Amino acid sequence: MLGCMERMLDRDTGEVMAILRGAVASSGLSQAGFARAMGTSAARLSTYLNGETRPSAYFLVRGVRLGRGLGSAAARGLMSAPTTAAAMREHYLSDDVAWTWRMLLQGRDHLVLILAGDDGDRAELLAGWEAAPGSVGDPAWDTFLAAVVMHEFEQAGLTPPSWATDRAPLSGPWMPEHPFLSRERVEAQTPAWLRRRNIFVPQRDLVSA
Repeated sequence: MLGCMERMLDRDTGEVMAILRGAVASSGLSQAGFARAMGTSAARLSTYLNGETRPSAYFLVRGVRLGRGLGSAAARGLMSAPTTAAAMREHYLSDDVAWTWRMLLQGRDHLVLILAGDDGDRAELLAGWEAAPGSVGDPAWDTFLAAVVMHEFEQAGLTPPSWATDRAPLSGPWMPEHPFLSRERVEAQTPAWLRRRNIFVPQRDLVSA
């Protein structure tokens, strides 16, 4: 009887491993990136993938959902939170502020498209925005991305992802250099939802070109 139970457990463990590996593959992320998206460490995820530790049912279900959502977004040419942050990081590390900004707005625009879509598609694709992104490379840009995502979810009447709501405001004010507005005018034209994060960007600069 005990041997039979052990064999069943081994079979179940193998199936869980296969399901999780499939979720990682579907996401299009690296194993480390998928772990980050799930809010866990790469080392912890590794123990699930090799059968050393059994994940909770919650983790398994969430992993499948996020993997499917990330994969579906990529297949449709839509950005997710992880891909937006990665695109921003690429340009940030090259000291290209204009393109860092452009990638943020492009990701935001894709999120807006998803939020305005059909309920069936929307639920799956929004999973790609529930996935926690990696760092852009600067706390200010990370907080800016979190603030934008949180705002768009709230505008749509939906609960924002925890990675966005959990992001604390910056410890000091951040105001990117503006080509023609004074600091006083930038501050005056910054929307309240950005002010709360200690970020100062005029509303006009949040409009896509």
